[in-house]
Amino acid sequence: MIAGLEIAEDDLTGEDIRALIALHLVGMRATSPADKVHALPLERLRQPGVTFYAARVHGEVAAMGAIKHLDETHGELKSMRAAPAWRGKGAGEAMLVHLLEVARARGYTRVSLETGRTEAFAAAATLYRKHGFTECEAFADYVVDDFSTCMTLEI
Repeated sequence: MIAGLEIAEDDLTGEDIRALIALHLVGMRATSPADKVHALPLERLRQPGVTFYAARVHGEVAAMGAIKHLDETHGELKSMRAAPAWRGKGAGEAMLVHLLEVARARGYTRVSLETGRTEAFAAAATLYRKHGFTECEAFADYVVDDFSTCMTLEI
């Protein structure tokens, strides 16, 4: 665990979190075909059914993540990203653990996500597998193909 790390629901108004969301969107557009960019822009992160969290260390944004309500038993992880200075230091993993705790508290029995299969997504896929996620059939409106994969975890 990172000393001083605090994760809390975020209202998406701070310049620092808005900058991290923008960085995330730029990164997804740079590493994904246009029709495979499923990252949520700011306005969609504010929609009902999406709860957004920021991880901060002494006030500095370290990571972000969101959980989207799909149905009473199923949630989806969205917008998982560690800030550049915090990559590889456990901030993303702390966010993942937090979102899984939120899912359990909501009574979900399953949490799923969509990610890419390319090298740009390898670290994320490794993290998800470390926490028990396995590849699954497509869910929601996703399509599993040579670029995209879906992963799920029964909780």
